[in-house]
Amino acid sequence: MLRSIILAAARSARMEKLVATAPISRNIVSRYVAGTATEDALRVSRELVDNGLKVSLDYLGEDTFNTRQAEATRDEYLRLLSSLQADGLTPATEVSVKLSALGQRFDEEMSFRLVDEICSAAEAAGTAVTVDMEDHSVTDITLDAIHQLREKYPSTGAVLQSYLRRTEADCRELSGKGSRVRLCKGAYAEPESVAYQNRLDIDRSYVRCVNALMRGDGYPMLATHDPRLIEIGIDRATWFDRGPHSFEFQMLYGIRPEEQLRLAQDGYQVRVYVPYGDEWYGYLMRRLAERPANVAFFARSLRGKK
Repeated sequence: MLRSIILAAARSARMEKLVATAPISRNIVSRYVAGTATEDALRVSRELVDNGLKVSLDYLGEDTFNTRQAEATRDEYLRLLSSLQADGLTPATEVSVKLSALGQRFDEEMSFRLVDEICSAAEAAGTAVTVDMEDHSVTDITLDAIHQLREKYPSTGAVLQSYLRRTEADCRELSGKGSRVRLCKGAYAEPESVAYQNRLDIDRSYVRCVNALMRGDGYPMLATHDPRLIEIGIDRATWFDRGPHSFEFQMLYGIRPEEQLRLAQDGYQVRVYVPYGDEWYGYLMRRLAERPANVAFFARSLRGKK
């Protein structure tokens, strides 16, 4: 129920204004978001890479309503990729892109053209793009776009969400040689007809999906902060005779940073998902929904407590 309340708050303009204007909000947001500018993304990426971690940068923005906004998002990614290359931060740093931020919901053809330009720039910069997944209504068209992109840019990553009932089958289909797949639990409010609602069912689906990906010839990217699922991922890699460089763990910026460093020091590939930009509110609410334990910290901060 708490998760549903948080996701509802993510759609509330009134709540967004309250959070955005709270004096302490800047400090809270900085825990989970690199900042608002390209320079902030570069700074945080450098810090993480210097500590032996990999990075995936996400320029925040899903509520794109016109061509101008979509093209501005494209332009920011092109600027970011050029800067990453110039600063020697590739290939350790890649980018994550939401097709909705490129106008998918009102002009699918345009969104594909823009993401193709981003993929081309990423290839020129010596890195890759992972196409983020959103709610179930766009799963098929997003996967179709990824299949098309991989014809030109084979390293394009896909994202699958274990709370969707279809995902185990999708993992098997996308587990071929060279396929990069980020597996996460999912952070959108979905109907029971398409998604598991119980945490235990979602975790069980996650493990089945890990098995499907590890059994294949692709490159699994296990996005989780759950200690039990991390250990299961390590165990499954051993079971399927995978070395520590044949898969990676992914975690969100600001969540369990000590564990990120520990895994990297133990020889595993660890990539930190780092968002930046002005459109941080929806992202932050979904992160709280994924990890309700963060709610108490956030609430105390809004009241001005340490």
